[in-house]
Amino acid sequence: MRIIVTGGNGYVGREVTRRLMREHTVRVVDSLRYGTIRFRPDEMSAFQFRQADINDAGAMRSAIGDFEPDAVIHLAAIHYIPECEQDPALSVRTNVSGTQNLLAACPPGCRFVFASSGAVYKPDESPHREDTALIEPSDIYGYSKLHGEHYVRYAAAAHGLSAVVVRLFNVIGPGETNPHLLPEIVAQLKSGRTTIRLGNLWPRRDYIHVQDAAAGFVATTLSRAVGTGETVTVNLGTSRSYSVADILGKLKAITGSDFELIQDETRVRAVDRPFLAADNSRIRDLFGWNQAHSIDEALAHLWREPELSIQLTEKYA
Repeated sequence: MRIIVTGGNGYVGREVTRRLMREHTVRVVDSLRYGTIRFRPDEMSAFQFRQADINDAGAMRSAIGDFEPDAVIHLAAIHYIPECEQDPALSVRTNVSGTQNLLAACPPGCRFVFASSGAVYKPDESPHREDTALIEPSDIYGYSKLHGEHYVRYAAAAHGLSAVVVRLFNVIGPGETNPHLLPEIVAQLKSGRTTIRLGNLWPRRDYIHVQDAAAGFVATTLSRAVGTGETVTVNLGTSRSYSVADILGKLKAITGSDFELIQDETRVRAVDRPFLAADNSRIRDLFGWNQAHSIDEALAHLWREPELSIQLTEKYA
């Protein structure tokens, strides 16, 4: 297959590209907004790379038009919630209008796999199902992803695409490009700190290993036919949630360190949700995806090979 991966130099995108590039013709489209090329030199020969911004409609027409993809996996987005809250106009333009630019450029019959988020759901106390009526985001990021879903469904029906909306939950493991909770903790521990400063301590999240997340996007691209004009929506998570206290307990066991936790009011998010977890039965039933890594394996992998972002390595140098 001929497959475009937008955001293919990013966190999940890099692992998706690595899984596809040996058996398929892959073009990565990435603006390099978060840094330089993150692939090894030997990997670069296995796929095509196009530096382009999804906000540039002409660049997207060119990147898609001269490649003629069978599928587009759309991962490019602004997804760090504090950044979305600080610059909502850029976040909406990128996550919604950027998505529309891609949809408008896709040829009829193309499989379009859209990375949405569990952030579209209203907080609840049980794993979220795709058919729930509890669709009520609590932040700019969640709203931008929900609006992106609307345009995906419209474009699939109007322009003859076959679409899959993948509501991704919290990803962990090596190579994170943003200072989310777990990379933040690891960065502080790796710098030798024995007092860890964090924001909100009570939210429970569904954490999925980056490799399992990448496998989910590959499965929804390659497995099972999706009808022309049809949109299928699936959750991509583990169906289990963990609090910050749970995670810290596991990290203490993995690292062998005994650190003190302090809630830092300057890091507390005004917008947060108490509980997120995915009911993942639909992606397993429809696309044959299965979780391969436990939370403990994901945390151990993150600790061994963190590949922390420059934001964090410089912050705690």
